[in-house]
Amino acid sequence: MVAARKFFVGGNFKMNGSLKEVETIVQRINEANFDGSTELVVAPPALYLLKIQEELKNPAEVSAQNSYTEKSGAFTGEISPNQLKDANVHWVILGHSERRSLFGDTDKLVADKTKAAVEAGLAVIACIGESLEQREKNETQAVVERQLEAIANEISESQWKDIVIAYEPVWAIGTGKVATKEQAQEVHANIRQWLAKRVSQSVADQTRIIYGGSVNGKNCADLANAADIDGFLVGGASLKPEFIDIVNSQKA
Repeated sequence: MVAARKFFVGGNFKMNGSLKEVETIVQRINEANFDGSTELVVAPPALYLLKIQEELKNPAEVSAQNSYTEKSGAFTGEISPNQLKDANVHWVILGHSERRSLFGDTDKLVADKTKAAVEAGLAVIACIGESLEQREKNETQAVVERQLEAIANEISESQWKDIVIAYEPVWAIGTGKVATKEQAQEVHANIRQWLAKRVSQSVADQTRIIYGGSVNGKNCADLANAADIDGFLVGGASLKPEFIDIVNSQKA
């Protein structure tokens, strides 16, 4: 019998908020009524990571929004996964579409960052997803498989336990557009089938595949009911009161 996958919600604050504003968001999370059935991770701007880590109450944890491939060295402006681990930060988001499109993170670089992160002892939210043009050309599955293949080439089967896959169709991020429950479920199911074929059935059964792309308080409950959607990576809505409803959406 396959063990139930624990629902997972990540809040990606991106480059938003003053320290005071971020602390207000964290206070809202601390005061919320969570029953522990959802694993919750929030990713504030790097400058505020340690401060928020001190203020955030269990069971929520903090995540970095990015890390580099090397342990140390002359890489001005970067943060190494080993430094994150040393600072007791256990999570990192890698491969977000904004990193890929704005900063040139290739599939190989994302895979190398992922390898370095898991080897440093971090857990990774690995983001994948297609553009609108790619979806209209029916290339969605080819794109997400290409992105996942790069990661699979760099990590072992046992290291997949430290990976949460975030499927984020680029056309739905910050646009207000959202994949339908059926569209998202189809891709998530295909990803799980790919994991079974490429890695192993046990990895496919155990890996959490979460959805991101204009998730909000109104659409989260419907999406959460899909068989292969194991949670959400939330952008703009994570800054708002409705984030609490999203975290609790599995119970809705």
